[in-house]
Amino acid sequence: MSGELQVLNLGKSYRRWGGELRRMASWFVPTIAPREERWVLRHVNFEVRAGEAIGIIGQNGAGKSTLLKMITGTVQPTEGAVHMRGRVAAILELGMGFNSDMSGRDNVYHSAGLMGYSWSEIERAMPAIEAFAEIGAYFDQPMRTYSSGMQMRVAFSVATAFRPDLLIVDEALSVGDSYFQHKSFDRIRQFRDEGVSIIFVSHSLSDVRTLCDRVILMDKGQVLKDGAPDEVVDYYNAMVTEKENAKLTVEQRREKNGWLMTRSGSGEARVADLRLVDAASGAELAVVNVGQQVELRLDVSVRQDLPRLVLGYMIRDKQGHVIWGSNTWHTEQVAEAPRAGETIRFRLPFTCTLGPGSYSVSPALVSSDTHLADNYEWVDNLLVFDVVNTGRHFFIGSNSLDARFVIEREREETN
Repeated sequence: MSGELQVLNLGKSYRRWGGELRRMASWFVPTIAPREERWVLRHVNFEVRAGEAIGIIGQNGAGKSTLLKMITGTVQPTEGAVHMRGRVAAILELGMGFNSDMSGRDNVYHSAGLMGYSWSEIERAMPAIEAFAEIGAYFDQPMRTYSSGMQMRVAFSVATAFRPDLLIVDEALSVGDSYFQHKSFDRIRQFRDEGVSIIFVSHSLSDVRTLCDRVILMDKGQVLKDGAPDEVVDYYNAMVTEKENAKLTVEQRREKNGWLMTRSGSGEARVADLRLVDAASGAELAVVNVGQQVELRLDVSVRQDLPRLVLGYMIRDKQGHVIWGSNTWHTEQVAEAPRAGETIRFRLPFTCTLGPGSYSVSPALVSSDTHLADNYEWVDNLLVFDVVNTGRHFFIGSNSLDARFVIEREREETN
């Protein structure tokens, strides 16, 4: 059975009729309209193919949770339809479907029963569910005594105890401790590798980049963008900044090397040139050796008088993970009162301790420690370079540690 899902023209409105009589009359006379109607979701269309992992992102109030509730059937749509095949496991609002007076074990029987599993199937899975939740004796205590993290452990354990065709995970995982979050994501990745379809809603954009094949950006109850993770996540970051400042513009372009460049900003200062060079010779580099002394050189063209200018860098790997980032606000090197027409050069010498792979550099020109106050220019993936290892022992990972093995052996004395 496939986990395919189709969402067709889905919409949800909340209506105020101004009286029960008027509401009942509308059943027989379609022209009778409610006194007030508020659409929280409208004209939503997308599909999830079998084995595909879809991320859904957006600011609070964008309609993400309402969408998931309609997909799972806990909320009925006002218009449109959801077509789904296969068994669905969902983790939505924390504690949804749990009885606080029942124990964790009894809630597992109840929740798994509602998912369509028989008593004998649940009985066989119970030891694994209890072991995965790791809440000890609390498993047989009333759920009202649980912390939010313990509730999430039980909810996730029962929802993923049986391999579903479609797994839906909302923000519930954010309340767990770091250890259980890692454990949960490992299980989600395992399901993805086994061909389970996944809908993943999270504010953790790095997790969305890593886990998902596609990302849907929602805004004001509608699908604003649907595409590759880097494209949609970078657009969302720029959009959040744009909402803080109406002067901002957003531009996206996929480069020949496959990296997506996203540029946003109000334009009072612009990046005129950015290059990575060898620290000794000054030669421009596209490929860097592990351990090589290099330097990032960036020229800024100041177009208007500014109170101050801060440069920030973010270096990311091909999967979008941030490897390193900082800015001149934190290093107390703010350029004070730059003037229109001035060019400012920033140099960042460093030893390349990155592991072999492809990396991008994203510069940001701002006025303080954050881009939310003044974003003069932010360019994701403006510079891309590769790292190779030709002079050091083989290693894996994103960093070359200053480490070496020390082996000590003691000979056992004999009489």
